[in-house]
Amino acid sequence: MKHSVALAAKLAFILLVIAAVFSSCVPQKRIKYLQRKQEQDTAVFYQTKRDMNYLIQSRDNLYIRVYSLDPNASLFFNKQSSSSSYNDYANDASIYLNSYAVDDEGNIEFPIIGKVNVKGKTVNEINAIVLKLVSDYLKEVAVVVKLVNFKVTVVGEVMRPGEYTFYQNQVNLWEAISMAGDLGEFANRTKVALIRKTKDGSRVHYLDLTQENILRSEFYYLQPNDVLYISPLGYKRWGLGSTFPWAMILASISTTLLLINYFK
Repeated sequence: MKHSVALAAKLAFILLVIAAVFSSCVPQKRIKYLQRKQEQDTAVFYQTKRDMNYLIQSRDNLYIRVYSLDPNASLFFNKQSSSSSYNDYANDASIYLNSYAVDDEGNIEFPIIGKVNVKGKTVNEINAIVLKLVSDYLKEVAVVVKLVNFKVTVVGEVMRPGEYTFYQNQVNLWEAISMAGDLGEFANRTKVALIRKTKDGSRVHYLDLTQENILRSEFYYLQPNDVLYISPLGYKRWGLGSTFPWAMILASISTTLLLINYFK
């Protein structure tokens, strides 16, 4: 009987070791990005169209500069902090500090002119509106309008979850993921949730980052205030990841086997 118990214990030990090896390792197919159905040596070109018609929302920030033949006169239409200088405008942080915040009603407070409603309009439309308003006061005017705050939130199975600000008008999936320190080992790369605000609420789009054709997706380029949620794989839900106490369990089984062999 002792022999049967020892044999059963050894068999259980072997099965547990096999389970530990396979459960603690994530298959490469679930980790690799941009996989092709058929391996090819030649490069493939993917054309991705970006929607440039982002509509300004409340809490957005706009950088607006007015230029004219009379620099002194155009200064009255430009927001400046007390510490601003010409060189400050080459710095992204200074541009943000000298931007116009869109309030809850969708207005910005513009010098001399007063409130200007910009909510629901594109950057190009706002440029035309400001140009028309300023032209009533100045001649030979040029206006520059840029969206300053491009914020994207990345949460879930990433190394550094959080909200990230980009001082540019074009951000793609990989740039946002790299800012968050890449996806974790147990991240579900085949079903990444992109939560995007619309005029009717929020809509969720699921993306597969393991497929190379993601480069052709209409969601490859992100929009301000997008949220990326990366869910965990089943491995982690069952606690079979690297944090599972395999060493303790194996040590306990080894001790039990030694005791069985000693007393048999």
